[in-house]
Amino acid sequence: MATQAINKMNLNELKGRKLGRVLTKMGKVTREQVHEALGIQKTRKAPIGQLLVELGYISERDVQEALAGQAGMGFIDLDEIEIEDETAHSIPAETAQAYQVIPFEYDAATKRLKVALKSPDNFRAVDDLRLLMGFKVEAFVADATKVDALVKKFYAKAESVTDLVSDIASDEKFMSLEGRGDSIDLDAVMDAAEDNKVIKLLNLVLLQAIKDKASDIHFEPFEDEFKMRYRIDGVLYEMVPPPRYLAPAIVSRVKVMASLDIAERRMPQDGRIELVVAGNPIDLRVSVLPTMHGESVVMRVLDRSNVELAIDRVGFGEKDLATVETLMHKPNGIVIVTGPTGSGKTTTLYAALASLNTVDTKILTAEDPVEYDIDGLCQCQINTDVGLTYAKCLRSFLRQDPDIILVGEIRDLETAQIAVQASLTGHLVFSTLHTNDAPSSIVRLIDLGLETFLLTATIEGIVAQRLVRMICPKCKEAYEPTEQQLMELSLTPEHVAGRQLYRGRGCDHCHGSGYKGRMGIFEILVLDDGLRDMIMNETSMSVFKAEAKKRGMRTLRECGLEAIYNGQTTIDEVVRETIEEE
Repeated sequence: MATQAINKMNLNELKGRKLGRVLTKMGKVTREQVHEALGIQKTRKAPIGQLLVELGYISERDVQEALAGQAGMGFIDLDEIEIEDETAHSIPAETAQAYQVIPFEYDAATKRLKVALKSPDNFRAVDDLRLLMGFKVEAFVADATKVDALVKKFYAKAESVTDLVSDIASDEKFMSLEGRGDSIDLDAVMDAAEDNKVIKLLNLVLLQAIKDKASDIHFEPFEDEFKMRYRIDGVLYEMVPPPRYLAPAIVSRVKVMASLDIAERRMPQDGRIELVVAGNPIDLRVSVLPTMHGESVVMRVLDRSNVELAIDRVGFGEKDLATVETLMHKPNGIVIVTGPTGSGKTTTLYAALASLNTVDTKILTAEDPVEYDIDGLCQCQINTDVGLTYAKCLRSFLRQDPDIILVGEIRDLETAQIAVQASLTGHLVFSTLHTNDAPSSIVRLIDLGLETFLLTATIEGIVAQRLVRMICPKCKEAYEPTEQQLMELSLTPEHVAGRQLYRGRGCDHCHGSGYKGRMGIFEILVLDDGLRDMIMNETSMSVFKAEAKKRGMRTLRECGLEAIYNGQTTIDEVVRETIEEE
């Protein structure tokens, strides 16, 4: 049995102790040998385990066992046990590969799992396995090369979503789950949610979404089908749909992971799931919405490793970047980033704050929700259920002695007025609005009830942005656009004469779409005295916009055209994301 190969020493005697003490307790070295290594360590900065190996007192295997004991884990020699195929596949292949673990003992009745890790530093994998799989997990450390070999042996051919869906579709025990309203058997649904096949399917969907850099995962119940879709680079892609009767089990499994109420099926619920996949922290924001045919679930994937939190990596051109950095370093005033939902406003603001986040600057944020935790920022989560609104949060901010304030969104007059008050008292305020372009933000703020003299006294600049998909570098090819395509951008063949345009042919790398990744296109309006006078005189928006363009404002479409000419995106993308200029 596997347990015979495990170090029997009481791990409580070793956990948390210094490595030299652990090795001494294990009988691997003497105190004198440890002191000799410590003496060398004073003149040569190296781990004590490495020094003891170099002195010839212990082996690398001894160091691994000691590190395991120090972390409160046993050590397992994988050569001494035989792992059954059923045990290895108690977790999905993608899970084992992502976390670099190998199960070596599994009890299906009690849902107890023993896994071998390559390093005791991978303890977060144990927490994630408990959350993802619902198992009682016990972790052991093993030789890294042996773990690699077994992962390669058992998971060379990874399971696919199609395979798992087919397997579940043929299992009759799930067919009784179908029901509506309160007629559904909650005990049966809970049992199904804990079934290993359902758990493996959901985990595979999550890991695939993270691997493909999806921003959202949708589970949508309809009368005759249950759809699963990913949003990648702003576009939804449909996966192989599981059977309709599996919807309650999958939704319930998500609720269990997000610590939501499984019995509540009539009210919307929100939760979150925190994972660490391949060393990257992943935050899943879960939204459950009751619909006609069951509960719809959308999981927002917040992968910090995908986000470039640096203002020079957001996508600004050289001139635009200089303009934005000037706005960011104003001593006071309001800077607004505007655009529809999903246009990257929050990422741009985080990038700005990240560059301003220095030891001598106090930054406070009010957000709904807080999407990324950033060291050095005091971030507040808006909670309207207990009365913590943007306006109430902002009032408290002014008593916290901040230098810079981020307001997640200006939604009403009260929030706008306090933001104005903050900027007038010497603070730099960042915020967002939902408008079609930069000049429209002026109209929106006036429409909220903000007086024009306050607006002109505080607004320093407005950045409108959109995200367009970038041409896949693997299948990028030159082509000649049709006259119809050019007309969509009000261009003629003469406009593109001598320019080479590109598109993506479609390949496996980009799932046949021809696009991979997204970039921002921007419209930056900087208010000067002339434009402020026009706002005070209530000049028509068309005249105001024309004057702003004369003063250097480049429109979203003009920025998109530059991206087309640079071979970064296509005509179709710019037409889809920008409106025709008058």
